[in-house]
Amino acid sequence: MSLTRDDMLRELELLPAWQLRQPVTKSAPHEVIEMPKLSAIAEPEVKAIPAQFEELPAAEQIEAVSIPEAVETSLPALDVTLGQGRREAIMQLEWQGVQDCVANCQACDLAKTRTQTVFGVGDPNADWLIVGEAPGSEEDRKGEPFVGQAGKLLDNMLAAIKLKRGQNVFIANVLKCRPPENRNPHADEVAMCDPFLKRQVELIKPKLIIALGKFAAQSLLGSEDTISSMRGKLHDFHGVPVVVTYHPAYLLRSLPEKAKAWEDLCFANKTMAGLTTSAKQP
Repeated sequence: MSLTRDDMLRELELLPAWQLRQPVTKSAPHEVIEMPKLSAIAEPEVKAIPAQFEELPAAEQIEAVSIPEAVETSLPALDVTLGQGRREAIMQLEWQGVQDCVANCQACDLAKTRTQTVFGVGDPNADWLIVGEAPGSEEDRKGEPFVGQAGKLLDNMLAAIKLKRGQNVFIANVLKCRPPENRNPHADEVAMCDPFLKRQVELIKPKLIIALGKFAAQSLLGSEDTISSMRGKLHDFHGVPVVVTYHPAYLLRSLPEKAKAWEDLCFANKTMAGLTTSAKQP
């Protein structure tokens, strides 16, 4: 039986209940997945670092940043706050409904300090989904992810594997609001934003996710592993392969690590080629 407008609003005003993310397979969501058809990509050939990686902003220009779920809704401006049915309500929304819910969300204290929410940007049918940590000051002001110096580097990284922002690529963050002073996100903030990202993944249906930085990787995969131990492997987020690499803001401060980031992009590119080939096979 479908929910009426009153039913949904009544559900959304109940006390909060945080339910742990349930993996879609028997393995834990942070476990490395085995993909037999993609065995050929286990040892990616890494070429020389492309010129784009050399086009980094001058150190004095770098802004200080922290590193650290389908039915159509009749509530286009639904204010999804707290409630036992909050996750269930979000998971029924279509694309515009999710955007409206993010824009009006008051579920955590970040709503009091943000300038605006940052839903994400790009192709809603993209094969590539790029996930970062949280908006910074520029993102909070413009309402778009990765628009500062780290964003310029991300665009260069995408160009190095022949990708472009907005073309078969969608860019989002774990959090949709900026934490004050770019502090690390709190667990309750991540819990409130989790259904939004999960629904974005379900609607976009990407073939591959690239997690940028330790926080995004740990949040997506439910893991406390270090980024160095997660690199070079395929992980799983609700059935979608995940490749982990460094956050562009970290690379701006640790330029020698760009070679490792290039290895990760080569691995991701070869993984995507394998996924595309497998999809075409009968």
